[in-house]
Amino acid sequence: MLYSIAMNFRHTICFPSARLCLDVCLDVCLALCLAATLLAQSKKASPGYTDTPILPGQRWHVHDSNRPHPNPVTPGKILGEAPSDAIVLFDGHDLSRWMQNPGGKPVDARWKVVENGYFECVPRSGDLLTRDKFGDVQLHIEWSEPTDVKGTSQERGNSGVLLMDRYEIQVLDSYNDLTYADGQAGALYGQWPPLVNPIRKPGEWQAYDIVFEAPKFDGEKLVRPAFATVFFNGVLVHHRKEILGTMVHRQVARYTPHGAEEPLALQDHGNPVRYRNVWLRRLNGYDQPER
Repeated sequence: MLYSIAMNFRHTICFPSARLCLDVCLDVCLALCLAATLLAQSKKASPGYTDTPILPGQRWHVHDSNRPHPNPVTPGKILGEAPSDAIVLFDGHDLSRWMQNPGGKPVDARWKVVENGYFECVPRSGDLLTRDKFGDVQLHIEWSEPTDVKGTSQERGNSGVLLMDRYEIQVLDSYNDLTYADGQAGALYGQWPPLVNPIRKPGEWQAYDIVFEAPKFDGEKLVRPAFATVFFNGVLVHHRKEILGTMVHRQVARYTPHGAEEPLALQDHGNPVRYRNVWLRRLNGYDQPER
């Protein structure tokens, strides 16, 4: 409307001395109109509603137009590759994000990094721990057993992924070899065997994709136990299974209070197990502020 009026004035007023001044004023007016239009478009309401019922246990309406939109994350180009918001714990080159803690004295990681993109446990050097601490996470980790097969049961390629340095997803060569069910590869060690055994042959790369919910404590009291969902080589082997407590051998696991965040650890059980492509994502819950 303002644009039409301004252009009509420009065509009807013909005083030469006033024309230049009017042109300038009209140009300013048109610029302001354009700016106002763009501002109105930028403030256009998001699709949705504010007159619908409130969702149970939430503060949002059904289809709420004011609810924060999920922040964009770029997935890896291939399955298993770290997404854009991941913390890469091993990129194929060094163990700078890891350490060891012999006798309670932190030292640089002593496990061996191999040129073609993996690292290997140095037997009896001690567990590997991340320098950072984590709570709820999505973890991706790949591992491989020695092709020179030695031992049976728990003496065959034993290691473990220790969430918060205490809740173990067992790593073991369970290919055509038996051990107790709650101690084979993919088990929540000493608590729950995997639903199935999708392990590959020794020397081939295995993959765990783990969603871990950390336990919650109120002082000395356990408020909520930990839970784990585990995919083993793409196959679901635990579905939000409750963890009974800290990993222990030949006893019933139980909880002892600890921090909200603790290191991720890889177990040295005396076998040269290999690892690669290790990354995780902190899980911060729904409705995070938009970036």
